[in-house]
Amino acid sequence: MLEIIKAGGWLMVPIIGCSVIACAIVLERLWTLQRRRVLPADLTRQVWEWVSRNELNHAHIQSLQAGSPLGQILAAGLLNRNRDREIMKESIEDTGRHVVYELERYLNLLGTIAAISPLLGLLGTVTGMVRIFAAISATGAVGDPAALAGGISEALITTVGGLVVAIPALVAHRFLRDRIDGLVVDMEKEATTLVDALHRRQHLSTLGRRSEAAQS
Repeated sequence: MLEIIKAGGWLMVPIIGCSVIACAIVLERLWTLQRRRVLPADLTRQVWEWVSRNELNHAHIQSLQAGSPLGQILAAGLLNRNRDREIMKESIEDTGRHVVYELERYLNLLGTIAAISPLLGLLGTVTGMVRIFAAISATGAVGDPAALAGGISEALITTVGGLVVAIPALVAHRFLRDRIDGLVVDMEKEATTLVDALHRRQHLSTLGRRSEAAQS
């Protein structure tokens, strides 16, 4: 394997570097984007129990903010639970944009690696062909077999190396992007459910106060 890498020339160094970075990004994102870490089970139900029992306090909200991306979004709504529905939604949407940005961290870099790796391989192909033509021009039409073999090896190995890095990186990028899109949709559903429940509770509480005031 080491001999193959050496035969590929100096361009194998950035190609290997891209492969290492891509592997690190994929592993980190797969760990971070686990569903149980992003959308803990029954979190919305637990929050609603706190609200319905009047047990919600600042410590609960802080634990939500620190616990998960969904918790950050729900906490934004709870901080504005006594305000208008539109204000609650705006705060949730603003926090949601920050959460999505964090979920998409490093994906642009992964996409860049998927795009430039074949180009690095193509560059290796060009440099290999240059070596071949240089050998032919120096030694005639027959050429130096060793130099020709070295140029051909560099051209082929770098091309294969670039594709070997680019194809898995592209697949991983699409897979992670789809996973994030699915998680975002589910978080939106959970947040909407909480907002609707809080709004109904606030509306019923207002009607109750008006009814008591009318009776008095």
